[in-house]
Amino acid sequence: QVQLAESGGGLVQAGGSLRLSCTNSGRTFRSYPMAWFRQPPGKEREFVATINWSGGSTDYTDSVRGRFTISRDNAKSTVYLQMNSLKPEDTAVYYCAADLTGFGGRSTNRYSTWGQGTQVTVSS
Repeated sequence: QVQLAESGGGLVQAGGSLRLSCTNSGRTFRSYPMAWFRQPPGKEREFVATINWSGGSTDYTDSVRGRFTISRDNAKSTVYLQMNSLKPEDTAVYYCAADLTGFGGRSTNRYSTWGQGTQVTVSS
């Protein structure tokens, strides 16, 4: 069973950086596409970034491309989201997710396993 736990959220000023981590405490991690989603206050959950099983392919939503970087260390069963040049509109609860079918993508429906979320707040 895949069990995900996020960490690294917090309060940061605009222009600052944070690195989120998502660690799997369950079974084999390296086979699954992984993704980060976020849910701003009062809004629906939205796609942020995804990475394939090897780390060789990534995709980002337009609003974070060039500022955020998704990566993974399969030996540590961990996926990361490095967030630079943060803006107040990046404020949200950030979730990592695993697609156990192996297809990945941007849709929340593809991801069956989710972490509990970590709060990121960017002050202006």
